[in-house]
Amino acid sequence: MRISELSRRSEVPIATIKYYLREGLLPPGRSTSATQAEYDEAHLRRLRLVRALIGVRGLSVSATKEVLGAIAAHGGEQHQVLGLAVGARPADEDAARPATAPGAAEVDALIAELGWEVSPYAPARAVLGETLETLRSLGEPVDRHTLLPYAELAARTAVLDLDQLRTSDDPLEQAERALLLTVLLEPALLALRRLAQENESARRNA
Repeated sequence: MRISELSRRSEVPIATIKYYLREGLLPPGRSTSATQAEYDEAHLRRLRLVRALIGVRGLSVSATKEVLGAIAAHGGEQHQVLGLAVGARPADEDAARPATAPGAAEVDALIAELGWEVSPYAPARAVLGETLETLRSLGEPVDRHTLLPYAELAARTAVLDLDQLRTSDDPLEQAERALLLTVLLEPALLALRRLAQENESARRNA
C-alpha cells in the first residue's frame, strides 16, 4: 500500500508517519521509485502500536523506540512483550533499579503472601507503597492485610484481561491490544466500581 493508504487505515497523518520513519520508529517501506515506497500489514500493525505507546501510554519518541526494540528482542515471549507494552517491565532491566519507594517492604510482603510473580522493577509496586503511606499519614489504618481481598479481586480481573489477548500470535498486535485493554479500560473499571458502590449503599440503606 502507498503511504496515503497507510495513513487512511491507521488514522495517522502522513506528516506524522514520515516523522516516525525519520526517527526509526517505523521501518522503511519497499522502494518503488526515487520518491515512492510500498508498505504492508506489518507496517500498519507497528504504526498502530507506535500510536498507542505515544498516545495512550504517553511515552516520548525515544522511550517508544526503546520499548519497540525490546519487544522485537522478546518477540516470541508473550509475557515479556505484554509487560513491556503496558509498562509493567522496563525496556532495559540492566539499567533499571528495583522500586524503593516508601512502603516498598510492605508491598513486597503482600506480593509474597499472595504468591504472585512480579518484576521487582514494576512501577505499580511504588504506586502501591506510596498509596499505603499516604493513607496512613492521613490517619487511615490501612495495611497489606486490608488489601488482600482487593488483590484477590484484581487477580480475577487479570484472568479476564489476559483471556482477551489470546486472539493473535503477532507480538505487535498483542502489545497494542494489551495497551488498549489495560490502560484505556481502567477508567471504565473505576466507573463500574463507583456504580457498584452506589448500588451497595442504596441496598444497605433501603
